[in-house]
Amino acid sequence: MIAYIIRRLLILPVILLGVTLIVFSMTMLLDPRERATLYISSIPRTGDALQKLIDKYGLDDPFHVQYWRWLKGLFHGNLGYSRIAHKPVLEAIAYYFPATAELAIASAIPMLLLGIWLGVISAVHHNGPIDHFSRIFALVGWSFPSFVFGLLMLMIFYAKLDWFPAGRLSEWATAAVLSPDFVQYTRMNTVDALLNLRFDIFLDAVRHLIAPAITVSYLWCALLVRVTRSSMLEALHQDYVVTARAKGLKESDVINKHARPNAMLPVATLGGILMVGLFSGLFITELVFNYRGMGWWFGQSALHLDVIAVLGFTLFLGVLYIFANLAVDVLYAYLDPRVRLQ
Repeated sequence: MIAYIIRRLLILPVILLGVTLIVFSMTMLLDPRERATLYISSIPRTGDALQKLIDKYGLDDPFHVQYWRWLKGLFHGNLGYSRIAHKPVLEAIAYYFPATAELAIASAIPMLLLGIWLGVISAVHHNGPIDHFSRIFALVGWSFPSFVFGLLMLMIFYAKLDWFPAGRLSEWATAAVLSPDFVQYTRMNTVDALLNLRFDIFLDAVRHLIAPAITVSYLWCALLVRVTRSSMLEALHQDYVVTARAKGLKESDVINKHARPNAMLPVATLGGILMVGLFSGLFITELVFNYRGMGWWFGQSALHLDVIAVLGFTLFLGVLYIFANLAVDVLYAYLDPRVRLQ
């Protein structure tokens, strides 16, 4: 197991280098005037001043020279300046990521628990009432565009019932969080509210989290149910399951010890991808609910052509996917010992 993990870790630097090369190549498609925003917050309007910036930062140098210079800046945390966030890209990521992480955790827990459980149960009771319910549940959820379901949630639970409003906090709670008496330890409103013993702010933060969390968890849970159900059905028809039943093992042991561990391999892959999608930013959901996290920042940057911010987000997303694949590989080795010998 350790040797398997070491092999995966050894190829990690090569993959990371490849990601940086792709992202930098995307920046080279831009005009040197645009690439000057990597270093400054605003571009001078006069041609002479702009040319001085290009000469100063070597934006007309050969590709390999610029790439090496950019890579050294990257190691020092220089990803450029985001005009939308009004701060360096690295600071913008650190600022918006806690909000997305809070929403991701609130969405991931019901998504994983309900998706895997319902997928397994529907496969075990194939063509029964539970199976029919899960198929309808998955079909409806996967057919809904996220912005339509999000708007529907706002119409019902905010416009009609006034239960779960948009945004991250109410105005009074926002003022309290920004006051000097409130210490922002993690920038996650629910966690910080508990650490500051402000249970009124905690309840308000949870109230704002529920609608976007339901939107994300239901739509992505639908996909997880379909994949888990299909994988579990395939596992239940394998010879080793038939043999286990023929030996007289309990049905619960056949399902939990033989069928389910093998059925979890494709589910683990999908779960890793879904978790990266959650933590990297829920673009449409955060825009619909005006939830200012990574997805909202990325959406605003794209709409206002903040190219440097978009490229910085792309690099961040690529790194997340690399480490998610590493985690999935390790989980594969845990679920299937045969993988360790490859």
